[in-house]
Amino acid sequence: MLKIGEYLKIYFNELIGLLNDMAPWLLLGFLIAGILHIFFPQKKINALMGKNSTKSVINAALFGIPLPLCSCGVIPTGISFYKNGASKGSAVSFMISTPQTGVDSIMVTYSMLGLPFAILRPFIALVTGLFGGIVTNRISNREAPVSSTLPGNSSNGNGGRNSLIRMFQYAFVEFLQDIAKWLIIGLLVAALIAVFVPNDFFASYIKNDFVGMLIILAASIPVYVCATSSVPIAAVLLLKGISPGAALVFLMAGPATNAATISVIGNVMGKKTLITYLITLIIGALTFGLLIDYVLPREWFINSHLGHLGGHEHGLLPNWLKTGSGITLFLLLINSYLQRYLKNRKQNKIDNLIKPLDMNEIKVFVKGMTCNHCKMSVETNLGNIEGISKVNANIGNGEVTLTGDNFDLDKIKSVVEGIGYTFQGK
Repeated sequence: MLKIGEYLKIYFNELIGLLNDMAPWLLLGFLIAGILHIFFPQKKINALMGKNSTKSVINAALFGIPLPLCSCGVIPTGISFYKNGASKGSAVSFMISTPQTGVDSIMVTYSMLGLPFAILRPFIALVTGLFGGIVTNRISNREAPVSSTLPGNSSNGNGGRNSLIRMFQYAFVEFLQDIAKWLIIGLLVAALIAVFVPNDFFASYIKNDFVGMLIILAASIPVYVCATSSVPIAAVLLLKGISPGAALVFLMAGPATNAATISVIGNVMGKKTLITYLITLIIGALTFGLLIDYVLPREWFINSHLGHLGGHEHGLLPNWLKTGSGITLFLLLINSYLQRYLKNRKQNKIDNLIKPLDMNEIKVFVKGMTCNHCKMSVETNLGNIEGISKVNANIGNGEVTLTGDNFDLDKIKSVVEGIGYTFQGK
């Protein structure tokens, strides 16, 4: 029987191994995310999603797959696209395809699950996004969009040095802040599973692969896990005997569904759209899971993941690079929390010092803000209400400070709930 100290030592060794395996590819993914953010702003994407056509659905899925957007930011972004004139089908296509992948999660998938999974994930995201969007356009009539302003980067990529600085600021501070919490949780949970769940646990207790998929699907739908943090969990579950198809179900359903997502889509876009969204993901996950388990060679998905636990190691990545990347990522995670703390503290001081004499101020609470994109969405849309001159949202406690000379709480509530968040009043 191992002592607590020995368990802790094994746990931290697993945790460090997982971090080092992910770090080089995750850092590369962040860098590409920064490039996409500067040179392919969301306002340009919105212009290609407006028509109620198959082409707009294809555009939405293609743009959504690599988009550097954390899972919690996908739904408000998709709702904003819809409110700004995008067809309902293209909005659904975007909301299905985007959370399943992203440049960072694709890189991490390659490093931890191997090339077959890294190729299949974006392909499946494209197919399911197209299917869901096309079906939505056929069964739904396009309602008149509610006037709203799409948040997003308006940079055209021609700012020289400023664009370069902005790219790194977004990649290694803002975007990292958005996924830091869920990335850490994913690593901690994966290490726990690696230490405390016996090898071949799932193979011993769940004999049928399809039953395993259904169990994973039922557990994944209501729970939030981002695309990147789902990878180490899926990798460790594979080592414990889960089938590759069930691992794929987790990689699809975990990031793309959760209780909040289901509530928002149902309330804003209607029950038909919600049912289409869920059925597309469920059928897609099970269909491709069965394809992996019963058609494709299983060794493609079993023997090419988690190098530090005995699987395949990528020869291009020496240990010094993996260790150095792990240390760098760890420091960046600390910096992301420090920067957020300092920014909130600075903003509070500014708010107290620079309040116009002829302006009033109220504080309201908004539930559902979990990332910088959420903050930007709330601030941009509320800032466009007549009578409001300044908005500052705090994603830590959900408090939104409004400065202006006229406040219409019914209008504020309508705008907040129209972009997918919950208005909780003053």
